[in-house]
Amino acid sequence: MNPQTETRRIFHPALVAAASLAALAAPPVFAQHVHHGHDHGQHAPATAPVAPATVIASGEGIVKKIDAEKQRLVLAHDPIAQLKWPAMTMPFAVTDPALLQGLKVGDRIGFDLKDEQTIGAIRKR
Repeated sequence: MNPQTETRRIFHPALVAAASLAALAAPPVFAQHVHHGHDHGQHAPATAPVAPATVIASGEGIVKKIDAEKQRLVLAHDPIAQLKWPAMTMPFAVTDPALLQGLKVGDRIGFDLKDEQTIGAIRKR
């Protein structure tokens, strides 16, 4: 058998698997089809996100400090089972400074984590 052909057979399944995983990880894209000058696609407003924010975990806690200028807050949060975190006090960034509006030290809140250091949503309790 040709060595070049043999190499393709060995690597081909790996490339297919990698491409499949990359396609699954890619955010959805709004399709747009134009046919004979007519637009038949889906449209999203210019301000709409392409994909919803990912939530890795949700928790509850008490606001200990707010730094609106740095878009950060310190929470004494309850245990977060999804991350195997015990109750602790720690700082978090927020994805949008508007999330801090109306909050004050001592408020009990529910929150969604975008990643282990960033809050993407806050709900007053």
